[in-house]
Amino acid sequence: MGTEGSYDGRVPARAPLRSLLFVPGNRTGWLTKAEAAGADAAILDLEDAVPDDAKAAARAEVAEAVSRSYDGGMRLLVRVNALNSTAGWASADELRAVARPGLYGIVLPKVSSADDIRLADRLLSWCEHEHGLPQGHFALVPLLETARALREAYDIGRAAARVAHLGALTAPGGDVERAVGYRWSADGTETHELRARVLLDARAAGSPHPVSGLWADLADLAGLRRFAEQNRALGYDGMMVIHPSHVAIVNDVFSPGEDELARHERLIAAVERAQAEGSGAIRFEGRMIDEAMAAASRDVLARHRGVSGSAGA
Repeated sequence: MGTEGSYDGRVPARAPLRSLLFVPGNRTGWLTKAEAAGADAAILDLEDAVPDDAKAAARAEVAEAVSRSYDGGMRLLVRVNALNSTAGWASADELRAVARPGLYGIVLPKVSSADDIRLADRLLSWCEHEHGLPQGHFALVPLLETARALREAYDIGRAAARVAHLGALTAPGGDVERAVGYRWSADGTETHELRARVLLDARAAGSPHPVSGLWADLADLAGLRRFAEQNRALGYDGMMVIHPSHVAIVNDVFSPGEDELARHERLIAAVERAQAEGSGAIRFEGRMIDEAMAAASRDVLARHRGVSGSAGA
């Protein structure tokens, strides 16, 4: 993982997040709906989901929600407003207000370069010090919503060790569509290469557990499943979603089935037997496998069954 941030790069292990559900910052009561839907994480949104004249009240509401004792397994993130001088750096105060012990991470919109990440990293380090939290406690999830940011995804991923869940969001009519100029289609052909390249940049930068999104059609659940399956095939670990009805499908797509997990167990056992007999590559269920494939299978089991593996949590 990159270590260019303001600390030595040692951060808590990040777990994969299959589903990250947006919840309006002025509707924190809806967190119970997010948890009931089974979302791995909820993103309390102080940016697009809240009118300008309601942002101050929403900030206080979100800060209170984060501060409340929370015993569930769902992680809490907050999407703050962009860090820029146009807003008079009000979002720096916003970040400080919500960066509290109950928070998993900050979603940072309108990132334009690695400099934005380094600034947010310093602010979060200060918040961690203020609350007596270890360095790197807060994850930082950059949103790549400009052509420049998409082009510089690798540098953004390496700008701070706390960067996690980096990926490409390609909702119809969103910031990315306007920035790049493509014409969105349900099959995702026009964004396939973009999502694949950002995924590669995130992996190369060492940013853990990339996520993609968004599927905007609330009623087209078949389309959602196809889009999620496409993202999983590319290598993403999860997706951001905008409605509770999308959570179950996304969780299902990004979770290996019992048959798949059983196959990973058989593959590991076959490789270990072969190694005990002095062999390397062997034939397994019609394919050639070796230790590298066994290591990948151990990583899958580590994430989904708590089995020790090289990827950790």
